[in-house]
Amino acid sequence: MIRIAIFVMLLIAVAAFAFRKGGGPERAMAIILMAMAGADQALHLFVPPRFASIDTGHLAIDLAAAIATTVLALVAHRFWPMIAAVLQILPLTAHVGKAADMSVHPIAYQTMQVAASWPLLLLLALATWRHMRRLRATGSDRSWHASWRRSNPSIASI
Repeated sequence: MIRIAIFVMLLIAVAAFAFRKGGGPERAMAIILMAMAGADQALHLFVPPRFASIDTGHLAIDLAAAIATTVLALVAHRFWPMIAAVLQILPLTAHVGKAADMSVHPIAYQTMQVAASWPLLLLLALATWRHMRRLRATGSDRSWHASWRRSNPSIASI
């Protein structure tokens, strides 16, 4: 349980840092991570964690996060969202592995699902820090690809 408390505290700190100092992609990633954490907590109010069989609740959360992060990687004018998308896709391989071989040990299945969350926090903190450095060095830092900004002017101002 202490691992979860530490993770939540770090998530709140990194998300607050991204919201205050980050650009649009950093804020979007913070929203994705916070939504995942909120959905996970809501899921556990109704369904206890179970890793002996395929965990459909976490599969849905992981799938939504992987899609959101992949879209972010496609529209952001940054490299790091591609790494984040890969890290978000990794938990999906846990679900596929469990579906392919139900004898995967529950602890291994759980670890495969949550292990990528820790590097995502570090990646977001580092991305926000790099955004701040680029702003100081050049005075600006484009958040979104030009073609996406033109087709979505209201969202592009994030």
